[in-house]
Amino acid sequence: MKIHEYQAKEIFARYGVKIPRGKVVRTPQEASRATEELGGQSVLKSQVHAGGRGNAGGVKVVRSPKEAEDAAQQMLGKNLITRQTDAKGVPVNELLVEGLADIAQETYLAITIDSSHRGPVILASAQGGMDIEEVAAANPDDIHTEPVDSTLGLMPFQSRRLAAKLGFSPELARPAAQAIHALYRLFVENDCSLVEINPLIATGDGEIVALDAKITVEDDSLFRHADLYELRDVSQEDKLEAQAADLDISYVSLEGDVGCLVNGAGLAMATLDAAKNAGASAANFLDVGGGATDEKVASAVEIILSDPKVKQVLVNIFGGILRCDIAARGVILAYKNKNSSLPLVVRMLGTNVDEGKAILRDSGLNVTFADTIAEAAQAISAAR
Repeated sequence: MKIHEYQAKEIFARYGVKIPRGKVVRTPQEASRATEELGGQSVLKSQVHAGGRGNAGGVKVVRSPKEAEDAAQQMLGKNLITRQTDAKGVPVNELLVEGLADIAQETYLAITIDSSHRGPVILASAQGGMDIEEVAAANPDDIHTEPVDSTLGLMPFQSRRLAAKLGFSPELARPAAQAIHALYRLFVENDCSLVEINPLIATGDGEIVALDAKITVEDDSLFRHADLYELRDVSQEDKLEAQAADLDISYVSLEGDVGCLVNGAGLAMATLDAAKNAGASAANFLDVGGGATDEKVASAVEIILSDPKVKQVLVNIFGGILRCDIAARGVILAYKNKNSSLPLVVRMLGTNVDEGKAILRDSGLNVTFADTIAEAAQAISAAR
């Protein structure tokens, strides 16, 4: 789960990481007043769950309260399209208004999980304030990595070494190392999958300040962090993905037109591959899970049918804990609730497969049955 920059900075501050003075606003008039309180000049930053804001017009420096009001008028209530969003973009409902920083040095710092190391790794670069992907592509040696032993935690010598690689002066080495330690503690204690600052700056007054802030919390840990879950902003999420998440259904929207209902993540991936190999393209990844009820299957299929891209539905169920008859009843219930007549290709195996097929056969739906994934994918392709 992602949170907004201003929310991440509030958490940074609780851990002792310095942040700029700022205020969240939701109207142009509030932006004007906040800029006046900050000395008449400020930077307005769109609060969206996407990177690349600056290049997309989502970050603007203003030199007067009136200029702040005019800029906020242009930014608020619009969708911001960046390289990390789809063509629709994401809505800008809030702006973070901050005072202009006295930047003496810009660096990049992030903590994430390294699958090869099987633990946290800290990424650092003296080339802060730039797109880190471009830095990594053009000058990979400028990206320094520091794997952390999950048992021992971040050691003092590691944070000192990172501070040196970031190019901080001897006078700033200690506060930089302290900031790195604080961020690692934040990362671990909040079950994060990413903590990122770009840039982490040194000011002319010799302070280390997080000028930006990104935090992503591991979804599977949110039951331990009710306070963080309250920070969720569903307006920044795909509508159908958010609906599925609330129902504990694994769903990812894709670009194709074949809606897929599958139980099991591995089987779902195989189904997507088979459809692609047959010349079709999936509209979604959906794993309804093993212990689904009629109602949960129906909810999953309703999500599929709510996607205007979907022209056909492919059901691939291996009956085990989720019996085939339960899946069949759920599909029929969803089609009834949505008053849908989209063609349906069904491949079922396992527990109560004959009962499931009989239920679907007698439902009056436009059903084509297949015995293998390949046959199901070919049936989808043939109907295009």
